[in-house]
Amino acid sequence: MSAPAPSPLAIVDAEPLPRQEEVLTEEALAFVAELHRRFTPRRDELLARRAERRAEIARTSTLDFLPETAAIRADDSWRVAPSPAALEDRRVEITGPTDRKMTINALNSGARVWLADFEDASAPTWENVILGQLNLIDAYTGNIDFTDPVSGKSYALKDAAELATVVMRPRGWHLDERHLQVDGEEVPGALVDFGLYFFHNARRLLDLGKGPYFYLPKTESHLEARLWNDVFVFAQDHIGIPQGTIRATVLIETITAAYEMEEILYELRDHASGLNAGRWDYLFSIVKNFRDGGTRFVLPDRNAVTMTAPFMRAYTELLVRTCHKRGAHAIGGMAAFIPSRRDAEVNKVAFEKVRADKDREANDGFDGSWVAHPDLVPIAMESFDRVLGERPNQKDRLREDVHVEAADLIAVDSLDAKPTYPGLVNAVQVGIRYIEAWLRGLGAVAIFNLMEDAATAEISRSQIWQWINAGVEFENGLKATPELAREVAADELANIRAELGEEAFAAGHWQQAHDLLLEVALDEDYADFLTLPAYRLLRG
Repeated sequence: MSAPAPSPLAIVDAEPLPRQEEVLTEEALAFVAELHRRFTPRRDELLARRAERRAEIARTSTLDFLPETAAIRADDSWRVAPSPAALEDRRVEITGPTDRKMTINALNSGARVWLADFEDASAPTWENVILGQLNLIDAYTGNIDFTDPVSGKSYALKDAAELATVVMRPRGWHLDERHLQVDGEEVPGALVDFGLYFFHNARRLLDLGKGPYFYLPKTESHLEARLWNDVFVFAQDHIGIPQGTIRATVLIETITAAYEMEEILYELRDHASGLNAGRWDYLFSIVKNFRDGGTRFVLPDRNAVTMTAPFMRAYTELLVRTCHKRGAHAIGGMAAFIPSRRDAEVNKVAFEKVRADKDREANDGFDGSWVAHPDLVPIAMESFDRVLGERPNQKDRLREDVHVEAADLIAVDSLDAKPTYPGLVNAVQVGIRYIEAWLRGLGAVAIFNLMEDAATAEISRSQIWQWINAGVEFENGLKATPELAREVAADELANIRAELGEEAFAAGHWQQAHDLLLEVALDEDYADFLTLPAYRLLRG
């Protein structure tokens, strides 16, 4: 008797979307279902391993390079696969969600790469998940345009030779997609995003002289990188394209991954393109992992933790050295400033800060960097042009002068700054305003002239949690307590109500956002990711 056919992937509790059948074809859904059956059990094991490792950090308050992988680090012979031509020059990368207007503007921006984001810059509503995929299909087939319903302005793609190369970022391993299920079990969002994009576009991208390229977020260990590598091997075999066609850049945005950079590249070596040095998620990860490690791990206001802080310098310089030693690209962090159309002086000061930041990265040996807005592309391009000239990258700069010890990466107390009361207020403001927008389906939000995404909300709520639990006393004599946080949050909610007016306030999700921020900032049981409880509230 033959085995029963596997249950098909089911679309659950989702309103039909225009043209969704072009994305959710029977073959594409079968592919995603097969990814789920093969790889979700290992995903679940690795998530459990995260919890075990976090418990060990809570017990020891330390981290070290892994003794069991010392041979990989000591072996100077291995390199990642040579870079494909489309990813050889990555000197400026723009990031953003995959809505239709952003898709056109990012591809047209003049940046060499667009990080097409289904993760922190995108709230995972069904519409964003599916129509984002459709927008990328339309971009690759030349069938995309957009007319702004408010301004009437029309947008269309430039010539193909002028367009940025797309590197798509799926959701992290921790998030599930509730609208797609196999046998009643939700499919990991990472496999949904990767699977639909790869299935529809891999061959199409090869025909365009490019390929299916990915940014991998929230990676915490080389074993998680190994899982991704196995997903890639299966996927390429499944549709019959050569092994090594996929290329992945891994975000080193968790403190545990910082101790496994070489091992992560090794696991992905046939598919690896580079590593990226994030900022807010990295700081969030430090707080999350060392939240009960005492005062020496207390971070000051997030804006006081610049990339020149000693422990951040250790992280970025180790990343450059590691990448170049193994033939991979080192990509720098985000310039999140959003230019003001009304205040030229604000722009002037901010542009100088962006320029200094990009100059530092280029001079440190990075091969490229991120910006959040098209107006910042020329500034970042100038910084890297000055160092690179006509060369596509500077992977030949091996940075053998860099020597980083394990303790250097967690020397948070080397930073001469302390939490402040205005820092608490800013954390509450950004947290409430970002979460409210996320609950409306917006993942990338301009707040106080900065492009904020889920990572900034995470560091905001984590710092509130940490300061309260560490008993921080601010410069004005007030102590960080749950009562103070509630008072600041109530004031901010009242300010927003006054700013918007009753009708607009009532139309938003402000009370929900306020309540959720306090939940994840004050609960004794620290939530691993605020997007997990937030996803339960997200409609659509």
